[in-house]
Amino acid sequence: MKKFVQHETASFSRRSFITAITAGLFAVAVHPLMASTSAASTSAVSGGQKVLIVYYSRSGNTRVVAESIHTALGGDIVELQTVHPYPEEYRATTEQAQKELKANYFPPLKTSVDDISPYDVILVGSPNWWGTFASPVRGFLAQHDFSGKKIAPFITHEGSALGKSVADLKTLCPSATILDGLAVRGGRVQGSQADVGQWLKRLDLSK
Repeated sequence: MKKFVQHETASFSRRSFITAITAGLFAVAVHPLMASTSAASTSAVSGGQKVLIVYYSRSGNTRVVAESIHTALGGDIVELQTVHPYPEEYRATTEQAQKELKANYFPPLKTSVDDISPYDVILVGSPNWWGTFASPVRGFLAQHDFSGKKIAPFITHEGSALGKSVADLKTLCPSATILDGLAVRGGRVQGSQADVGQWLKRLDLSK
């Protein structure tokens, strides 16, 4: 994601941001998942390993890559969705995303995964926001214990590649085994099938 100079806007004033954080933290404290989605089939791939593909996509780019992975690999797939959508205007979203990152704020989710215990491998997708995972994905990662799990990130970007997502993944999931990540430019997601296939082969994952 391109970096911008911060500006306060009418759509996201300091007061509304603080209010949003307060409300969001309260919602998480009361009920971490306002509505959860369980991926129920837990189909086994790659030598009996059960795979979960979980991702957040604002523009649709990460969704395209996630669906390409799902087509090639199988397993279960869940799209994270926030209770309050991000602004439609790109600049406003970048400003909100930067504030959330600085505040270590995780927006409440209306769809997520309430139980990751059945899965051996979790593929985590996100757009690159300020060099790392989008806040909804960071929130998902912070909610679960990934001890003994294998996790691999896939990131869509416009020049920042994986950024520091791998390092942040190791911090958020210290007891997991972190596998190599995949970075796909937003403008190339429609032709990413070959890159996805090569990546899954490097991870030794297949149907």
